[in-house]
Amino acid sequence: MNILDQIIADKKNEVSLRKGLFPASYWEHSSLFEKPTISLADRLKSSGTGIIAEHKRRSPSKANINSSLSITEVATGYENAGACGMSVLTDLKYFGGALEDLVQARSVCNLPLLRKEFIVDEYQLIEAKAHGADVVLLIAAVLTRAEIKSLSRCAKQLQLEVLLEVHTLEEMEKVLMPSIDIVGVNNRDLKTFNVSIETSIQIAPAIPSEFTKVSESGISKAASVKLLKEHGFQGFLVGEQFMKTNSPGEAAKQFIDQMQ
Repeated sequence: MNILDQIIADKKNEVSLRKGLFPASYWEHSSLFEKPTISLADRLKSSGTGIIAEHKRRSPSKANINSSLSITEVATGYENAGACGMSVLTDLKYFGGALEDLVQARSVCNLPLLRKEFIVDEYQLIEAKAHGADVVLLIAAVLTRAEIKSLSRCAKQLQLEVLLEVHTLEEMEKVLMPSIDIVGVNNRDLKTFNVSIETSIQIAPAIPSEFTKVSESGISKAASVKLLKEHGFQGFLVGEQFMKTNSPGEAAKQFIDQMQ
Protein backbone atom coordinates (compact mmCIF):
# COMPACT_ATOMS: atom_id res chain seq x y z
CA MET A 1 0.00 0.00 0.00
CA ASN A 2 1.49 3.36 -1.04
CA ILE A 3 1.26 6.49 1.11
CA LEU A 4 -1.74 7.88 -0.80
CA ASP A 5 -3.73 4.66 -0.35
CA GLN A 6 -2.87 4.68 3.35
CA ILE A 7 -3.98 8.31 3.75
CA ILE A 8 -7.32 7.60 2.07
CA ALA A 9 -7.94 4.49 4.18
CA ASP A 10 -7.21 6.46 7.34
CA LYS A 11 -9.38 9.36 6.14
CA LYS A 12 -12.41 7.14 5.57
CA ASN A 13 -12.06 5.78 9.10
CA GLU A 14 -11.67 9.29 10.49
CA VAL A 15 -14.75 10.60 8.69
CA SER A 16 -16.81 7.64 9.90
CA LEU A 17 -15.79 8.41 13.48
CA ARG A 18 -16.50 12.14 13.14
CA LYS A 19 -19.95 11.46 11.74
CA GLY A 20 -20.76 9.52 14.89
CA LEU A 21 -19.56 12.33 17.11
CA PHE A 22 -20.93 15.33 15.19
CA PRO A 23 -23.89 14.75 12.84
CA ALA A 24 -24.13 17.00 9.79
CA SER A 25 -27.02 18.89 11.41
CA TYR A 26 -24.62 19.99 14.16
CA TRP A 27 -22.39 21.78 11.64
CA GLU A 28 -25.33 23.29 9.79
CA HIS A 29 -26.03 25.45 12.85
CA SER A 30 -22.56 27.00 12.73
CA SER A 31 -22.52 30.81 12.58
CA LEU A 32 -20.25 30.53 9.52
CA PHE A 33 -22.58 28.22 7.58
CA GLU A 34 -24.49 31.11 5.98
CA LYS A 35 -21.39 33.19 5.23
CA PRO A 36 -21.34 34.40 1.60
CA THR A 37 -18.67 32.72 -0.51
CA ILE A 38 -15.59 34.71 -1.46
CA SER A 39 -14.75 33.57 -4.99
CA LEU A 40 -11.20 32.35 -5.46
CA ALA A 41 -11.77 31.94 -9.20
CA ASP A 42 -12.77 35.60 -9.54
CA ARG A 43 -9.81 36.76 -7.46
CA LEU A 44 -7.41 34.78 -9.65
CA LYS A 45 -8.90 36.08 -12.89
CA SER A 46 -8.51 39.70 -11.79
CA SER A 47 -5.08 39.33 -10.16
CA GLY A 48 -1.69 40.14 -11.59
CA THR A 49 0.04 37.62 -9.35
CA GLY A 50 -2.36 34.73 -8.68
CA ILE A 51 -0.57 33.50 -5.57
CA ILE A 52 -2.47 31.07 -3.33
CA ALA A 53 -0.35 30.92 -0.19
CA GLU A 54 -0.52 27.78 1.91
CA HIS A 55 -0.41 27.04 5.61
CA LYS A 56 1.21 23.64 6.16
CA ARG A 57 2.92 22.49 9.35
CA ARG A 58 4.30 19.20 8.06
CA SER A 59 3.87 16.60 5.32
CA PRO A 60 4.68 12.92 4.75
CA SER A 61 7.70 13.95 2.69
CA LYS A 62 8.89 16.61 5.19
CA ALA A 63 8.49 15.56 8.82
CA ASN A 64 8.33 19.16 9.98
CA ILE A 65 8.08 22.33 7.95
CA ASN A 66 7.00 24.90 10.52
CA SER A 67 4.92 24.17 13.60
CA SER A 68 5.94 27.21 15.65
CA LEU A 69 3.77 29.97 14.11
CA SER A 70 0.13 30.68 14.83
CA ILE A 71 -2.13 30.40 11.83
CA THR A 72 -3.59 33.84 12.54
CA GLU A 73 -0.11 35.31 12.17
CA VAL A 74 0.40 33.44 8.90
CA ALA A 75 -3.03 34.39 7.51
CA THR A 76 -2.56 38.06 8.33
CA GLY A 77 0.89 38.01 6.77
CA TYR A 78 -0.37 36.40 3.58
CA GLU A 79 -3.19 38.90 3.17
CA ASN A 80 -0.87 41.85 3.78
CA ALA A 81 1.59 40.40 1.26
CA GLY A 82 -1.04 40.53 -1.48
CA ALA A 83 -1.92 36.85 -1.85
CA CYS A 84 -5.12 36.05 -3.80
CA GLY A 85 -6.17 33.23 -1.53
CA MET A 86 -5.03 30.93 1.25
CA SER A 87 -4.86 27.14 1.33
CA VAL A 88 -5.30 25.57 4.75
CA LEU A 89 -4.30 21.96 5.40
CA THR A 90 -6.86 20.38 7.74
CA ASP A 91 -5.55 16.79 7.91
CA LEU A 92 -4.11 16.10 11.38
CA LYS A 93 -2.32 12.76 11.11
CA TYR A 94 -0.15 13.47 8.07
CA PHE A 95 -0.05 17.28 7.87
CA GLY A 96 -0.60 18.53 11.42
CA GLY A 97 -3.68 20.53 10.46
CA ALA A 98 -7.16 20.96 11.92
CA LEU A 99 -10.57 22.31 10.97
CA GLU A 100 -10.10 24.92 13.67
CA ASP A 101 -7.26 26.35 11.56
CA LEU A 102 -9.89 27.43 9.01
CA VAL A 103 -11.91 29.21 11.69
CA GLN A 104 -8.86 31.03 13.00
CA ALA A 105 -7.76 32.09 9.52
CA ARG A 106 -11.29 33.25 8.71
CA SER A 107 -11.35 35.37 11.87
CA VAL A 108 -8.42 37.55 10.79
CA CYS A 109 -8.47 37.73 6.99
CA ASN A 110 -10.78 38.25 4.03
CA LEU A 111 -8.97 35.94 1.64
CA PRO A 112 -10.81 33.11 -0.11
CA LEU A 113 -9.98 30.02 1.97
CA LEU A 114 -9.37 26.62 0.42
CA ARG A 115 -9.90 23.58 2.61
CA LYS A 116 -6.92 21.44 1.56
CA GLU A 117 -8.04 17.97 2.49
CA PHE A 118 -8.51 14.43 1.21
CA ILE A 119 -12.25 14.65 0.65
CA VAL A 120 -14.06 11.33 0.33
CA ASP A 121 -17.51 12.16 1.71
CA GLU A 122 -20.14 14.93 1.41
CA TYR A 123 -19.93 15.28 5.18
CA GLN A 124 -16.51 16.90 4.77
CA LEU A 125 -18.03 19.56 2.51
CA ILE A 126 -20.52 20.47 5.23
CA GLU A 127 -17.64 20.67 7.69
CA ALA A 128 -15.75 22.95 5.31
CA LYS A 129 -18.72 25.31 4.94
CA ALA A 130 -19.27 25.39 8.70
CA HIS A 131 -15.66 26.31 9.39
CA GLY A 132 -15.42 29.25 6.97
CA ALA A 133 -14.04 27.69 3.79
CA ASP A 134 -14.90 29.14 0.38
CA VAL A 135 -13.31 26.46 -1.78
CA VAL A 136 -12.87 22.70 -1.44
CA LEU A 137 -10.33 20.39 -3.01
CA LEU A 138 -11.30 17.22 -4.88
CA ILE A 139 -8.45 14.93 -5.93
CA ALA A 140 -9.03 13.02 -9.17
CA ALA A 141 -6.47 10.36 -8.22
CA VAL A 142 -8.59 9.10 -5.33
CA LEU A 143 -12.13 9.60 -6.66
CA THR A 144 -14.18 8.06 -9.45
CA ARG A 145 -15.95 10.25 -12.00
CA ALA A 146 -19.27 9.47 -10.29
CA GLU A 147 -17.85 10.52 -6.92
CA ILE A 148 -16.45 13.75 -8.37
CA LYS A 149 -19.81 14.51 -9.95
CA SER A 150 -21.71 13.88 -6.72
CA LEU A 151 -19.26 15.74 -4.47
CA SER A 152 -18.88 18.74 -6.77
CA ARG A 153 -22.65 19.10 -7.14
CA CYS A 154 -23.05 18.95 -3.36
CA ALA A 155 -20.37 21.61 -3.00
CA LYS A 156 -22.21 23.89 -5.43
CA GLN A 157 -25.43 23.44 -3.42
CA LEU A 158 -23.47 24.63 -0.40
CA GLN A 159 -22.19 27.59 -2.46
CA LEU A 160 -18.62 26.34 -2.25
CA GLU A 161 -16.25 26.59 -5.19
CA VAL A 162 -14.52 23.42 -6.34
CA LEU A 163 -10.83 23.05 -7.15
CA LEU A 164 -10.32 19.74 -8.93
CA GLU A 165 -6.76 18.45 -8.73
CA VAL A 166 -5.24 16.30 -11.48
CA HIS A 167 -1.82 14.78 -11.97
CA THR A 168 -2.00 13.22 -15.43
CA LEU A 169 -3.66 13.67 -18.81
CA GLU A 170 -5.54 10.43 -18.21
CA GLU A 171 -7.15 11.93 -15.11
CA MET A 172 -8.18 14.97 -17.11
CA GLU A 173 -10.23 12.79 -19.44
CA LYS A 174 -12.47 11.46 -16.67
CA VAL A 175 -13.09 14.50 -14.53
CA LEU A 176 -14.06 17.71 -16.31
CA MET A 177 -17.68 18.74 -15.76
CA PRO A 178 -19.70 21.96 -15.30
CA SER A 179 -19.70 21.72 -11.49
CA ILE A 180 -15.93 22.33 -11.40
CA ASP A 181 -14.66 25.92 -11.08
CA ILE A 182 -10.88 25.54 -10.97
CA VAL A 183 -8.55 22.88 -12.35
CA GLY A 184 -5.36 22.46 -10.35
CA VAL A 185 -2.40 20.54 -11.72
CA ASN A 186 -0.36 19.09 -8.89
CA ASN A 187 3.30 18.96 -9.87
CA ARG A 188 3.95 16.50 -7.03
CA ASP A 189 3.36 12.84 -7.74
CA LEU A 190 1.28 11.76 -4.72
CA LYS A 191 2.69 8.24 -4.90
CA THR A 192 6.41 9.06 -5.17
CA PHE A 193 6.37 12.73 -4.00
CA ASN A 194 8.69 13.69 -6.88
CA VAL A 195 8.05 17.26 -8.09
CA SER A 196 8.36 18.95 -11.50
CA ILE A 197 6.52 21.94 -12.99
CA GLU A 198 6.83 20.19 -16.35
CA THR A 199 3.73 18.29 -15.24
CA SER A 200 1.70 21.51 -15.41
CA ILE A 201 3.21 22.51 -18.76
CA GLN A 202 2.38 19.13 -20.30
CA ILE A 203 -1.24 19.09 -19.09
CA ALA A 204 -2.04 22.78 -19.71
CA PRO A 205 -3.13 22.43 -23.38
CA ALA A 206 -5.76 19.84 -22.38
CA ILE A 207 -7.51 22.13 -19.89
CA PRO A 208 -10.52 23.85 -21.53
CA SER A 209 -10.48 27.65 -21.38
CA GLU A 210 -13.66 27.89 -19.29
CA PHE A 211 -11.81 26.56 -16.24
CA THR A 212 -9.50 28.70 -14.11
CA LYS A 213 -6.08 27.03 -14.18
CA VAL A 214 -3.87 26.61 -11.12
CA SER A 215 -0.42 25.06 -10.84
CA GLU A 216 0.37 23.48 -7.49
CA SER A 217 3.60 22.46 -5.73
CA GLY A 218 7.26 22.89 -6.59
CA ILE A 219 6.97 26.61 -7.33
CA SER A 220 9.95 28.24 -5.67
CA LYS A 221 10.95 31.03 -8.09
CA ALA A 222 9.17 33.99 -9.63
CA ALA A 223 10.59 32.86 -12.98
CA SER A 224 8.59 29.64 -12.67
CA VAL A 225 5.39 31.66 -12.32
CA LYS A 226 6.25 33.67 -15.42
CA LEU A 227 6.80 30.45 -17.39
CA LEU A 228 3.54 28.93 -16.15
CA LYS A 229 1.62 32.10 -17.04
CA GLU A 230 2.84 31.68 -20.62
CA HIS A 231 1.05 28.32 -20.59
CA GLY A 232 -2.25 29.81 -19.44
CA PHE A 233 -2.09 29.38 -15.68
CA GLN A 234 -3.78 32.06 -13.58
CA GLY A 235 -3.12 30.68 -10.09
CA PHE A 236 -0.02 29.37 -8.34
CA LEU A 237 -0.22 27.47 -5.05
CA VAL A 238 2.91 27.98 -2.97
CA GLY A 239 3.35 26.40 0.45
CA GLU A 240 6.72 25.13 1.62
CA GLN A 241 8.59 28.00 -0.01
CA PHE A 242 6.88 30.37 2.44
CA MET A 243 6.26 28.09 5.42
CA LYS A 244 9.87 26.95 5.79
CA THR A 245 10.83 30.51 6.79
CA ASN A 246 10.40 32.28 10.13
CA SER A 247 8.00 34.77 8.52
CA PRO A 248 5.80 33.21 5.80
CA GLY A 249 4.04 36.53 5.23
CA GLU A 250 7.28 38.37 4.57
CA ALA A 251 8.51 35.53 2.36
CA ALA A 252 5.27 35.76 0.37
CA LYS A 253 5.66 39.53 0.03
CA GLN A 254 9.21 39.21 -1.28
CA PHE A 255 8.11 36.53 -3.75
CA ILE A 256 5.18 38.62 -5.00
CA ASP A 257 7.38 41.72 -5.27
CA GLN A 258 9.77 39.72 -7.49
CA MET A 259 6.86 38.99 -9.83
CA GLN A 260 6.09 42.67 -10.49
